[in-house]
Amino acid sequence: MFAGFLILVLFLWMAGPGPAAAREPPDIIFIYTDDQARWGMGAYGNAEVKTPNLDRLAAAGALFLNAFTITPVCSPSRASLFTGKVPTELGIEDWIDPKKEPEVGLAPEAITWPKLLQKAGYKTALIGKWHLGTAARYHPTLNGFDHFVGFLAGGIDPKNPTLEVEGKPRTFEGYASEVLAEQAIRFLEKNRHEKFLLCLHFRAPHAPYTPVAEEDERLYEKLDPAVPEVPGLPAVKVKKLKREYYSSISSMDRSVGRLLQALDDLKLSEKTAVFFTSDNGTMIGQHGLHHKGNAAWLVEGKTGHRPNCFEESIRVPMALRWPGVIRPGTRVEKVVSNLDYFPTILAMAGVAPPEGYACRGRDFLPLARNGAAAAASWDDTLFGQYDMHHYTRARMRLLRTPAWKLVWHFEPGAENELYDLVKDPGEVHNLASQKEALPVLGRLRSELSKAMASVQDPLERKEKQEAR
Repeated sequence: MFAGFLILVLFLWMAGPGPAAAREPPDIIFIYTDDQARWGMGAYGNAEVKTPNLDRLAAAGALFLNAFTITPVCSPSRASLFTGKVPTELGIEDWIDPKKEPEVGLAPEAITWPKLLQKAGYKTALIGKWHLGTAARYHPTLNGFDHFVGFLAGGIDPKNPTLEVEGKPRTFEGYASEVLAEQAIRFLEKNRHEKFLLCLHFRAPHAPYTPVAEEDERLYEKLDPAVPEVPGLPAVKVKKLKREYYSSISSMDRSVGRLLQALDDLKLSEKTAVFFTSDNGTMIGQHGLHHKGNAAWLVEGKTGHRPNCFEESIRVPMALRWPGVIRPGTRVEKVVSNLDYFPTILAMAGVAPPEGYACRGRDFLPLARNGAAAAASWDDTLFGQYDMHHYTRARMRLLRTPAWKLVWHFEPGAENELYDLVKDPGEVHNLASQKEALPVLGRLRSELSKAMASVQDPLERKEKQEAR
């Protein structure tokens, strides 16, 4: 009888935590950083950067090894995150310049998961960055948030930031990451007995990376960071930028630690699901560039911008801790994107999407719960869009598989890109013009056309009309 009991226990352990649907919907915290690349988190193997709190969060749940954003810049990535739609469906295709584009933003009629959770009874808050329109009709409180303390445009000062509080500007003393974390903790304290959704959107580690607190800067004062092997790259400048970037990440990480401690102190940790990710990645010297999909040249002798969908620009860190549902130490290898949060978060909360809503993402909870069947049927193909109009113009469409990446340029005169991600993970050798690669290029181009047609991509329609 005792042996039978042990077998039952072993079976239950192997089966994993019970079905999420059988549990009370969790409180949800969504931590979102700005321009933090996958390589900017220690859990992914970078020993240079110190992120003990993010690493602890990931170790307590699932670490996603292949998480991506479908657009390598801020505003469209954030719009896709909230809606599960691609940028061309939302009319937000590049970062929003509040001075030049005051009328651009996430339409108030857009369906977002904060709106749906709010309607389902969640108390909702956004602390930090919005960047989806500064006009009054685009305000976060009209897009699913009961409470907003933060900034509507793209950035704030890293020290002594000015934030909107109850509709009015207020300047805070201190470092931005700490100020935002403090506001988030206040929301938790006030709403600890409510069902809540808290979105904490840091401005770190967006440039300018400093100033930061002395304790964060001190972590890297003796670090001699690695420099990418790119001819003409100014090593001294790259090392300085990386030290500053890492210190900005550590300042944010320390603030995340304060938030996690507050969850423990308020006895909320066991019933709260905590997400962590970033809007897009960044480069500091990789490919000779600095920043993300609209990167500028760093190498000597080159000026201007290089529109791109390089791995460093689209690959982001991602973790999910959900006690009792996701087993600690879980590692998800399948490809997920920012489109997938819409169906995933609704599934967690037990909220149905509107009937007929054409979400472009997929619920990744079965993957995080070690669902072998889900992994076996999961398609690892990634489709992306980037229509750049700041600095220079580009019309880029992306199709990525685990083995290949095709970046098709629709702007006149640009060179298409094809990379063998198995043999050339650093994307050094563009094979698009190589005769031996033509069969692969043709197959991927056909798949790209299908993906574009599936979302009614205007570039696909235009191409078909011109071909008639």
